Amino acid sequence: MDLARHEVLLKDARAGDADAINQVLALCQPDIRRYAQRTCMISDVDDAIQESLIILSRRISSLRAVAALSSWLFRVVRHECHRMARKALRVDPWDDERAETYLSVHSSEELRHDLAAALESLPPHYREILMLRDIEELTINEIAAQLGESRAATKSRLHRARQLTREYLLG
Repeated sequence: MDLARHEVLLKDARAGDADAINQVLALCQPDIRRYAQRTCMISDVDDAIQESLIILSRRISSLRAVAALSSWLFRVVRHECHRMARKALRVDPWDDERAETYLSVHSSEELRHDLAAALESLPPHYREILMLRDIEELTINEIAAQLGESRAATKSRLHRARQLTREYLLG
C-alpha cells in the first residue's frame, strides 16, 4: 500500500470509520509485534500489543499524519512494556536514577563482585553474548557470525542479557 493510500486510510480512521480503524490496526500489528518482542519481557509481548492496539483505536482521531503514527505507536508499545515490567517485578528496571544511586554508593570492589555475581546468574547463552560484546569487544556482525545467528537475533539476545543483568543488579 502506498503513502497516499495510507493517508486516506488514516483520514477515514480518524473520522471514525470502523473498517478503516481495523485496517490500520491490522497494518500496524506486525511492526508492533516485532518492536514488542525486542522491548518487552517474553511473557508480556501479547499483552503489550493488545493494550497498544486498544490505545491506538481510542486515540486515532488525534493523529495528524501517517509519519507520526509509527513513532507515536512505538512509544506507546515501549511504555506498555515498561509498565508491565514494573508491575511484574515491583521495580522499574529502566530507572536511570536508581542505577546512578546504586553506582554512587558502591565501591569499585563491590561493583566488580556484584557484576560477577550478576553474570554468573545469567543462563549460559546470555553470559556468552555479554562476554563476546562487552569483554572481547566484538561487533554485532562478528558475534552473529561466530554464533551462527542473524544480526537481529544477536542484538535481541544481547539486549535481553543486558536487561537481565540490570534487573539482577537493581532488583
